[in-house]
Amino acid sequence: MKNHLTINEMQKIVDEYISQFKEGYFSPLALMARLTEETGELAREVNHYYGEKPKRKDEPHNTIDMELADCLFILACFANSLDIDLEKAFFDMMEKFNTRDIDRWTKK
Repeated sequence: MKNHLTINEMQKIVDEYISQFKEGYFSPLALMARLTEETGELAREVNHYYGEKPKRKDEPHNTIDMELADCLFILACFANSLDIDLEKAFFDMMEKFNTRDIDRWTKK
């Protein structure tokens, strides 16, 4: 596997993985629930590393990078299930920020 992917390539890899199963993609509502679940797991890891709540010694080892990747996988599933090009959506969103918020923050 190569080291760099476009968002479209990532969506294609996810689609190839999901397409091998008869069940296919979950419904949008189920994917939203999964994303919420994964976001909670990410929050738990961030709290363990940067917050006041250390991990118990018997808790499984998870990492922030893997929890972020889980969220990214679900986002790709969500987008694929709704036929959304995340790469295009990302650039459209950045254009919005670069125009609407052009003077909102102090530039370096």
